[in-house]
Amino acid sequence: MAMNYISVQAIVHLHHKGAKESNKIPPPLSWSQNQQYNRPINFEGSSDLVDLQYHMGPVLASPINIYIIWYGLWNPNHRATIRDFIYSLSSSAPYPSVSDWWRTIQLYTDQTGSNITGSISLSDEFYDDKYSQGRYLTRLSMQNIIENAVSSLPPLPLNYRNGLYLVLTSSDVQVQEFCRAVCGFHYFTFPAIVGVTVPYAWVGYSGTQCPGMCAYPFAWPNYSGKPPPSSNGANNIMSAPNGDAGTDGMISVIAHELAEVSSNPLVNAWYAGDNPTAPTEIADLCVGVYGSGGGGGFVGAVYKDSWGNGYNVNGVKGRRFLVQWVWNPVKGRCFGPNAMN
Repeated sequence: MAMNYISVQAIVHLHHKGAKESNKIPPPLSWSQNQQYNRPINFEGSSDLVDLQYHMGPVLASPINIYIIWYGLWNPNHRATIRDFIYSLSSSAPYPSVSDWWRTIQLYTDQTGSNITGSISLSDEFYDDKYSQGRYLTRLSMQNIIENAVSSLPPLPLNYRNGLYLVLTSSDVQVQEFCRAVCGFHYFTFPAIVGVTVPYAWVGYSGTQCPGMCAYPFAWPNYSGKPPPSSNGANNIMSAPNGDAGTDGMISVIAHELAEVSSNPLVNAWYAGDNPTAPTEIADLCVGVYGSGGGGGFVGAVYKDSWGNGYNVNGVKGRRFLVQWVWNPVKGRCFGPNAMN
């Protein structure tokens, strides 16, 4: 349910862009990191102990309409990067693409046999630059932010049929447990607050608050003793391909939450474990894995562009991103389109 980065051994989010150089599949690269973060190949999380089960609840099988709420003051360039990632979910791009990555999520079905949709649209946006709920938010505040957006003039549409609301908080907004236990989470709204039940997700910008936790490997973990990332890429483990560690760090968290809210929107569909209040979902099983051989703090085999930026999927407008893998229910392991096998 939450993108959790409190582990000492594996906390990874990556995303990248770069001008399109060619339509050829780039050669894989085993990303070279500081030796203390390297680990042996672990078969990308495969384990007979993983007991992912379907609990008979719905998945998002109908076309998804995403509504972004930009909470706080945002850099237009950062917003553009995030929009392009959302557009890439259902758009064609050179293989391996973001939409190729989404095909693993589409393998999950509901009790009628309907698969999660491959049609995802950015339908509308709302700018809450007046900080309607203040600058310190609780988890419940996200629902108040949505309620404010759908009741403002002009309102953000309240789409209870196939709407998915994505609340993104800016660098100067503090959120309960952000940077301590989570980088994002998803849930569903309460009719008493919003009027209807709709799925939503929240992700925060970590570039200034905790890049070592929520934007790793674009920044060293806090316990490493390394300084924070700089605009010219100095002190970074990996350069941010879209030019900003915080924004590039958000992309994989957004991908993580979109995968899980689609496969477990009401927290009664796909997850492992016996506790629905703290489920281990399809992206939780693969945190820190971005390529073959990944895990245990090692990103895995990813691509490298001519500027040295690491990535594993292509997006629209020549952008490149590095998004974490998710659990493939057919292969029984973490998987992404850049897999070497």
